[in-house]
Amino acid sequence: MQLRYSFRMYPSAGQCTALAKAFGCALVVYNDALRARETARGEGKPFPKTGDLSKTLITEAKNTPERAWLAEVSAVVLQQSLRDLDTAYRNFFEGLKGKRPRMGAPRYKSKRDNRQSVRFTANARWSVTPGGKLRLPKIGDVKVKWSRTLPSAPSTVTVVKDCAGRYFASFVVETGPEEVLPDVASEVGIDLGLGHFAVLSDGTKVDSPRFLRRAEKRLKKAQRALSRKEKGSSNRNKARIKVARAHAKVADARRGFHHQLSTKLIRENQAVAVEDLAVRGLARTRLAKSVHDAGWSAFVGMLEYKAARYGRTLVKIGRFEPTSQVCSRCGVKDGPKPLNVRVWTCGACGAVLDRDINAAVNVAKAAGLAVSACGAQVRPGLVPAPRSEAGTHPKRPTQRVWEQAGIPGP
Repeated sequence: MQLRYSFRMYPSAGQCTALAKAFGCALVVYNDALRARETARGEGKPFPKTGDLSKTLITEAKNTPERAWLAEVSAVVLQQSLRDLDTAYRNFFEGLKGKRPRMGAPRYKSKRDNRQSVRFTANARWSVTPGGKLRLPKIGDVKVKWSRTLPSAPSTVTVVKDCAGRYFASFVVETGPEEVLPDVASEVGIDLGLGHFAVLSDGTKVDSPRFLRRAEKRLKKAQRALSRKEKGSSNRNKARIKVARAHAKVADARRGFHHQLSTKLIRENQAVAVEDLAVRGLARTRLAKSVHDAGWSAFVGMLEYKAARYGRTLVKIGRFEPTSQVCSRCGVKDGPKPLNVRVWTCGACGAVLDRDINAAVNVAKAAGLAVSACGAQVRPGLVPAPRSEAGTHPKRPTQRVWEQAGIPGP
């Protein structure tokens, strides 16, 4: 499978200027190609091919006074910009045919976009120097913070500038079957929530870090400072970067938490079961901020690709499975319950069940995993003895015992 590895870059002032030129040239070529194709479509003509666009918008445009500055950047960057437009059109048409989720038509890019990127292929002859720097054509040797070793040699590198003004080098590498982990016997079901981020079928509860809630005070202060700055001023741009960096810090912390937990679950369990939650629908309710802060979709996506990478099994059950209504011990459906009910007693077997752990066990059972329901039980329920046996006891049960058993007293 293909994996993407990103590393932080620290370009110098001159290299930042060169990268800004590369971003701008790639943007102009992309918009010129999009305009040419939209013009052809409006006139009823066939779409220009990529080769014709490359010849017209890159090779010939460099010889004109209006586009002579295209020669200041690597030609590979401009060619990859045309390929990105081809990919955008392909995804759009495949969405119309139902081959993939429907998405909008390609749109023009702006220099004020939050994210800018350029891609260098092997034809650009980029390399990593013996000193650990990334050598890019017409940019120079850029300092990179290598946090880990790449599993294989990459063929392309994408330089990304995010909204916080940070630079990253992104590599796509191929991984083989040598990363498959040895088999283990344990299997686990996961119930995702807001009070606890994840509750496992073995009774483990993982608290929700709530990174956004914890950073709200700092974010509000930075956003108020931004709102007081005059539009178009340099001070407003500085304040905007401070807000973007504050949000990026929250997103990085959340992503790191997701990576650590998903890796731990995949390494310790042979099979993992999760519920297919309707995150998009929940994000339109009054719990929207908490749902986005939890990041369930990103976490499940990490579980999915890590299970495929390490030879594990990930099972998703339907979102309409009544995991919170069924007793994990006897299997009797006890009906829906409000969210404030965290512990409930089964009317059939008398088991006192923790709502979240019971749901996690039911998620695992619905996925066909061999898990025990013992983790769902908080304490054994008091069941009165049959009438024939009750007469053998010298003392009758007290009123409190009858009440705990859930039946009226004598």
